[in-house]
Amino acid sequence: MPFDAPPAAPARQPSDPATRNRRAVVLWLLVVCVLVWIMVALGGATRLTGSGLSIMEWAPLSGSLPPMSEAEWQRLYALYREIPQYALVNAGFGIEGFRRIFWLEWTHRFWGRMIGLAFSVPLVVFWLRGRVPPGLGPRLVVLLLLGGAQGGVGWFMVASGFEADRTTVSPYRLVLHLALALLLFSVLFWTALSLLRPARGRPAGASGVAMLVHAAAGLVVLTLLAGGFVAGLRAGFDFNTWPLMDGQWVPRGYLAEGWHSLTADIATVQFNHRLLASLTAVTVLTAVGLGWLRLPPGFARSALLVLGAAVLVQYGLGVTTLLHVVPAGLGTLHQAVAVVVLAAVLAAMHGLRRG
Repeated sequence: MPFDAPPAAPARQPSDPATRNRRAVVLWLLVVCVLVWIMVALGGATRLTGSGLSIMEWAPLSGSLPPMSEAEWQRLYALYREIPQYALVNAGFGIEGFRRIFWLEWTHRFWGRMIGLAFSVPLVVFWLRGRVPPGLGPRLVVLLLLGGAQGGVGWFMVASGFEADRTTVSPYRLVLHLALALLLFSVLFWTALSLLRPARGRPAGASGVAMLVHAAAGLVVLTLLAGGFVAGLRAGFDFNTWPLMDGQWVPRGYLAEGWHSLTADIATVQFNHRLLASLTAVTVLTAVGLGWLRLPPGFARSALLVLGAAVLVQYGLGVTTLLHVVPAGLGTLHQAVAVVVLAAVLAAMHGLRRG
């Protein structure tokens, strides 16, 4: 006897226009987040290879095109030979050596222009079609303005490397440039999460976990900024042992110059970065353990597990990069994974928010 046919599944109702608009905006914001993440990694690569000072002009429009003739290559190379980095680091490396570092910096700047287009063009389209979710317009405009300002801050940073006796950019300007990039990424990612997961209340038993995650978020930010000073001072090229520094738990001369040492002394800056990274790892892993015990399965618990994994990977990368005296590949990967850690802690905070 034939089996009866199963009842037909109910027809799937199409989502309403507001939901479709919200999903489109979320996808757009997440794509821009990925572009910013790649931009941060490219910035790390330009710094580690010494490429950042290879373009001595800020030309927001005409700089979109690379040199199109041998005469233009020679003109740019002549400009580069006038700055201290050439005389003190790269003297005599020739036009081919210049081309190698030029292309990485040009790609870095070109990628920044692409981010500007990837953000501004869809914003205008969404706005004209009335597809920007209510209340989100002012925030998107502020993000657009901050993104434009980032280009100016980038040039402000690069220009510091042209000063007499300098072969790198100012660490303070580098940290400012990095901090603004991380701020842009954070606001973009948080906005996307808020559209994707509207307020739905904090999970049961989350209060203590949320306090730990907020503390971890603060430590992640401090560790990232401390890493910026490590990069700016090239502090990772010294004290290439772990866990001791020159045979000491606390390096000799730590804070010898007072508060100024926090941003200017190589030993102090590297030790602080190590210390903050270790405190971050302990705080995150404690939050993960507590969350595993207290939180029900769901977004918050999954975000915590991702955060714990990301921190362990990043910590291992940091130690490996240090022990290998900061090769460009490992250093770039370390900077890229730092943004993954930032995204993970933001996701955990979002999953544990009150509403």
